[in-house]
Amino acid sequence: MNQNAFCTLAEPNWRKLDGLLTELEAGKRPDPAELPRLFRQVSKDLAVARSRGFDSSLVERLNALALRAHQVVYVTRRGTLTRFAAFWTSTFPRAVRSEWRAMTAALLLFYGGGLVFMLAVLASPDLAYRFMSPFEIDQMQQMYDPANEMITRPGGASSDLTMFGFYIYNNVGIAFRTFASGLAFGLGSLFFVAFNGLVLGVVSGHLINVGAANVFFPFVIGHGAPELTAIAISGAAGFRIGWALVAPGRLRRAEALKVAARAVLPLVYGAGGMLVLAAYLEGFWSASAAPKTVKYGVGACLWVATAAYLLLMGRQRGARRAA
Repeated sequence: MNQNAFCTLAEPNWRKLDGLLTELEAGKRPDPAELPRLFRQVSKDLAVARSRGFDSSLVERLNALALRAHQVVYVTRRGTLTRFAAFWTSTFPRAVRSEWRAMTAALLLFYGGGLVFMLAVLASPDLAYRFMSPFEIDQMQQMYDPANEMITRPGGASSDLTMFGFYIYNNVGIAFRTFASGLAFGLGSLFFVAFNGLVLGVVSGHLINVGAANVFFPFVIGHGAPELTAIAISGAAGFRIGWALVAPGRLRRAEALKVAARAVLPLVYGAGGMLVLAAYLEGFWSASAAPKTVKYGVGACLWVATAAYLLLMGRQRGARRAA
């Protein structure tokens, strides 16, 4: 059976499942009696489409539909706390892994670009002034002045809480722009991921040049793990949205965009949660008086934990169900 015949035969079931899921997700209470059958059928269709090498847009559409159905079948009737736990222990990390192509592109562009510009500034210190104004550089040098030994803020807990709120506002704003600009056929996300990598590299290189590394790196290493990773995830979500518009396959662009948006929704929610965690760490830990060796140790653990979480979490659960 070729792809056209396959789609003609299975399309009614896919549309029926999509409509049923849309109603359930909107809080309505349609008759769910057919949901298990339709879920099993779309899972079989997804396996067939993959095994026969059908169009990637079709595979992505079926994968997104099966993921939505899986969430409804296995999660909807659980309590709120259980659903919350299921999202963080399974749905989110699995969604990140399912978008590995977009994630790879975002990580290479962000960290690779940052490394290139850091090395460029290390080799040519004046290059920093081509990307940042003298006023911005002066502020940065004052903030990470080696004479301070560490970044501190007056005001105690109230100041930390204020900065926590500021960091949430700032970080979520960056991530949202990075994701939402993917609607410009992915070019906006491409720009923001590259730009943030550039800024990271230029700032790092300049602060190393002026001898402020011993203040800068202990400050950023802790909250950097969830924060920078969340920005890359937001970029990957934007790439996925943009690619759906550039190459919708056999779907209309509006339908391809709808499928992509549903597929990346867990990425957006998860990145938001990671940014809240990063804001908490930045507000209450990064500027603390903890010894630098402790900060480096905690930071290293956070980087390892973030990578292990996204790469490994939810695999065993999925394997048991597949068996």
